Order: sequence, then C-alpha cells, then structure tokens
Amino acid sequence: MSKTGSCLCGAVNYTLSEPPVHSGACHCSMCRKWTGGVFVAFMAAPKTVTLRGEEHLHVFTSSEWAERASCSKCGSSLFYRVTAPGPEQGVYHFGLGTLDDADGIPLGQEIFIDEKPNSYCFAGETKKMTGAEVFAMFAPQE
Repeated sequence: MSKTGSCLCGAVNYTLSEPPVHSGACHCSMCRKWTGGVFVAFMAAPKTVTLRGEEHLHVFTSSEWAERASCSKCGSSLFYRVTAPGPEQGVYHFGLGTLDDADGIPLGQEIFIDEKPNSYCFAGETKKMTGAEVFAMFAPQE
C-alpha cells in the first residue's frame, strides 16, 4: 500500500512504496528554526521514494552530514536527508504533515531532548535521546 504527500501548493509531491511505521520528533534548534516548531517526521529509504516536481525543490546544506529541502514556490519544509557516508546516507526524513493521510503513524521517539523548550511536551512514552547520543550514532567507527 503506497502513501502520498506534497508541499502546500502541490508543486512538489511524492509517493512512498512502503508506508511509514512510526514517526519521531526532533527538538534541535536547527529543526525548530527550519519548521517554526518541533519537526515531527518519518523515515523513508531512498528506494521507496518517488519524487515529482524536483525542479521546485530548494535544497540547503544545513550541516556536514545533511541537507534540508523545501518548496521554492510555497516555502513548505519537506524533508531532511542524510548526506554523510554510512548506513543512513540518502535516508529521507519527511515532515509528517506533508503526508496526505498521516493517520495511524505513532510517535516513537524524540531526539535532541536536551534542547526541547519546556513550553510543550508529548503525551505517551517515547524513546528519548540527547544531542550527544544522536551525534554518537554518526561518529566514525574505530
């Protein structure tokens, strides 16, 4: 069963050949600046994503290991993509709100929990990771 999603104006849209099984929330300052709030996203392997309207993507290299893409027409934040070599390279993290139907995708984890403002919290239990724990996942293996 495929899932579809798009930006606000529809100039950029996508189809997923495998539906997401869970979502996660990133509380880092970059995600909050980029989206105007917490970034709730789901992961999708590159081979499962068909993008259309790529000519309307504005891609911004936000760190040494990742880029962020938004629609150049309406400004919608669409995805964060890992560019660093390793098993996560090329993996998309699409904003949950870009899905046409986001029902039934539970929130499973929160990252950069140490940067989360105290003005909000999520109900229910999630796996929580600090920024140091996230960075350790991307550290070169010796």
